[in-house]
Amino acid sequence: MRARTFLIGFILFWVVVPSAMAETIRVGHFPNVTHVQGLVAHHLSRTGHGWFEERLGKDVKVEWYVYNAGPSAIEAILAGSVDLTYVGPNPALNAYAKSNGEEIRLLAGAAAGGAALVVQADSQLKQPTDFRGKTIATPQLGNTQDIACRAWLANGGLKITQTGGEAFIVPTPNPDQISLFQQRKLDAVWTVEPWVSRLEREAGGKVLLEQSKDSVTVLVSGVKFVKGKSELTKKFVQAHRELTDWILAHPEEAKKMVLEELSVETQAKVSAELIAQAWKRIMLRPDVSIEEFQQFVSNAQRAGFMRTTPDLARLIERLP
Repeated sequence: MRARTFLIGFILFWVVVPSAMAETIRVGHFPNVTHVQGLVAHHLSRTGHGWFEERLGKDVKVEWYVYNAGPSAIEAILAGSVDLTYVGPNPALNAYAKSNGEEIRLLAGAAAGGAALVVQADSQLKQPTDFRGKTIATPQLGNTQDIACRAWLANGGLKITQTGGEAFIVPTPNPDQISLFQQRKLDAVWTVEPWVSRLEREAGGKVLLEQSKDSVTVLVSGVKFVKGKSELTKKFVQAHRELTDWILAHPEEAKKMVLEELSVETQAKVSAELIAQAWKRIMLRPDVSIEEFQQFVSNAQRAGFMRTTPDLARLIERLP
């Protein structure tokens, strides 16, 4: 009887322990074409062909979380709700500065371009001073497009504050921007793809200013995860770079995955033509530079989101 009990316990130990030892990584991204790597990887996880899972090990599970804009994703990182996230540069930079470099690390670049200022088709708006008294929507207060918008207006001579000023900047979730723009309740929208192309195609908007070279998406993590899971972090970043190379080599296949994933995440019909149009504005770029982030610091200061100049020496995690 004892032998039988021991044997059953032995079997249960080997059945239960491996699953208990499984590692779970929680990753965030947005339902935007500028988050190509996140969309493709989420689609592959959803369909049982996990890109990261195959490269991190059979005992690693990847859970995906979808956010509307950067501040929300960064809040999740700081709260420990997610371990890594694809996000815009400015929210990551803002969290880094506020924590004196103690909380956030930039692991890799992801994409550049894909952001633009869209105005009404019959608009005569051309320069910052023309926007005096006008209403502009951005995805979320303090996100990368919100700060770019505020800095552009301020550099052009307008007085802009976080709560008012000479132009009205209204943080508005991307899905809501189109209907408000169609109703002409918005004079302009500063946002990212595929929303830029949707504003063009569905609301007759025209692009006034395009950010074609600026980083729009980066991969970041919390310091606790990077230090506590250093080997896993290295593997994830390497897999991210390999995924970027794969997308560049297989754009048509990647576009189909992006289309399918966006359809699931937004619960809206997404056309292949929309994805193709948005794709032209995006450049995948896994590398980042301190010089570019120094410019983001200047924009954040001009927009009133940063009072001091942070030491960026620890921002980018240099993985061996």
